[in-house]
Amino acid sequence: MRTDPQKTVRLFFGPQHPGVTGNMSVELWVEGDEVTKGISRVGYLHRGFEKLMERRLWIQNFPLVCRMCVPETDVNEACYAEALELLAGIDVPVRARWLRALVLELARLGVNLMSLGGQGGTIGLGTAAQWGITYRDFVLDLLEELSGGRIYHMFILPGGVRRDIPSGFFSRVETVLETIEERLPEFDRLLFDNAVFQTRTQGIGVIRPEWVDELGLVGPMARACGFARDVRQDDAYEIYDQLAFDVVTETGGDIFARALVRRRDIALSIDLIRQIMKRTPDGPVAVQLPNLTRWRIPAGEVYAKVESSRGEYGYYVVSDGGLRPRRVHVRGPSYVHGVTLLERMLVGTNIADVSNLMVSLTICPPEIDR
Repeated sequence: MRTDPQKTVRLFFGPQHPGVTGNMSVELWVEGDEVTKGISRVGYLHRGFEKLMERRLWIQNFPLVCRMCVPETDVNEACYAEALELLAGIDVPVRARWLRALVLELARLGVNLMSLGGQGGTIGLGTAAQWGITYRDFVLDLLEELSGGRIYHMFILPGGVRRDIPSGFFSRVETVLETIEERLPEFDRLLFDNAVFQTRTQGIGVIRPEWVDELGLVGPMARACGFARDVRQDDAYEIYDQLAFDVVTETGGDIFARALVRRRDIALSIDLIRQIMKRTPDGPVAVQLPNLTRWRIPAGEVYAKVESSRGEYGYYVVSDGGLRPRRVHVRGPSYVHGVTLLERMLVGTNIADVSNLMVSLTICPPEIDR
């Protein structure tokens, strides 16, 4: 869309704006209250993760990878650990795989609670945002009990997990799940039954179904358009092929549909966590690894992927047989969602809906700025 320099105002939206997901900015050109052009501006937290990993021992990269997306650190640990296991031919104990799935679903539950609350908060429903953060904190309490770290857990490691779960852990997980379930009906009344929320989200920020394959959209972006795509079923990892569940989908492709997908994902994660707790077998939780300061992984290349709360998340790792990775490349959903898709969707958007739109895409800037 061409802009008239006599009528256009140029604005910088973020990186401090509460409606911007993380440390990124959007440069907007606005005529009246309509956005005529938008450009994603990243680079505010560039740390060069991928190049740093080439200079560190294999095991030293775990404190780096978990910072690739702070709200959901565990998917990075799972991807990187799986890549190393495939390259090194490591067979992970069965109990460890069940515990990994438990951690991944707890992480998904926590980030979806935060995202759903943030979707309400960005249009002024501050109660939703407070609830989302509060109930996510209950999940973080559990992950902190497992790992000692509240945000960066480094619980999933090559060959298994760091340690076994403490006594009574499953009981405490169940207590948290019941606490969250008690609040969910109020979430529904506050958001999905709310005329203001409906007006501000239905028919707004629509993703056309043909964009899904054209742009490579994944996760709630694709599933809110009716595409049943989920790595947990399409290319099952850990023990997901042993769990009973259907991929959550909606139609409409708007902000409301994406929020509803996340709401149903919360219920799905609760169900999967309960299935996992009932069926986790006894046994070892890790295999013995060689001296990690002298660990040479056989030469080769591999792509390992999992399903994050934002969709397919993958690591391409290359080894030349040395003490360090030859190359690591991270495929995070935010690169496409936060640049290509966002810039396309901003055109024609009312300026009042910009933050609402951005939050609905759940962009994680370090995945772009890696």
